[in-house]
Amino acid sequence: MPDITPGTSNEDLTQRLTHARYPRSNSYDARWVIENQMGPNALWLLEWLAPALGLDALRPCARVLDLGCGRAMTSVFLAREYDSQVTAADLWVKPDENARRIAEAGFADRVLPVHAEAHDLPFAEGSFDAIVSIDAYQYFGTNDLYLPTLTRLLKPGGRIGVVMPALREEPQGSEPPEHLKPYWEPDFWCFHTADWWRHRWTRGGAVEVEAADWQPDGWRDWLLWCDVIAEESPEEFHRTMARRVGEMVRHDEGRTLGFVRLVGRRK
Repeated sequence: MPDITPGTSNEDLTQRLTHARYPRSNSYDARWVIENQMGPNALWLLEWLAPALGLDALRPCARVLDLGCGRAMTSVFLAREYDSQVTAADLWVKPDENARRIAEAGFADRVLPVHAEAHDLPFAEGSFDAIVSIDAYQYFGTNDLYLPTLTRLLKPGGRIGVVMPALREEPQGSEPPEHLKPYWEPDFWCFHTADWWRHRWTRGGAVEVEAADWQPDGWRDWLLWCDVIAEESPEEFHRTMARRVGEMVRHDEGRTLGFVRLVGRRK
């Protein structure tokens, strides 16, 4: 059960979260998105990724692996917006929980929730037309050997697209930027620049890198979302995390923190 009663009307909340850059995401119930979030606004990030990944060009019912799907919002988005047949894979959220959420959204026939760890995926080679990962790949994909293992699941010519929190520039030495030291946590060392990721994806030889870029003003979207979650999430854990991350992003003002997207095509 929620431990607070949200104080903002649905109409006001929808208006606050309506974003000109994300017309598809604007059509989703704002409360539903807030209640099912597990970090930055995953729908906004997926909508930014979509043009670079070429989701509109996928054939109807294309098979898509949503890796690290969390509470399956992005999986529902892929099924609804792009007519995809989605495998919603996550380690932390139980498939039964996601199955209920997916069924309530009306996509039980299009989205299959599974329990999976990113290094032990139970799928055959060439199973998917595309792989998508939103705010998750940084936690398991920094190993140079990981991408070739993952992309074997793609059909030849299939694409992988990821979006992650990232750095504008790599820190020098072993210390975080001075202004971020009060907020820095060990997990943040998995944040890297677009060039860092491009280099690793290129030298591995598994994919042809088609995009590796920084999101302009992504920090502003991140901050807006943190402020909303800090006020409106029904879960104290997420309210607390949003306040702390929001303070960090507000202090940084885009000097260091933001998002990158990467797209690679299996050779």
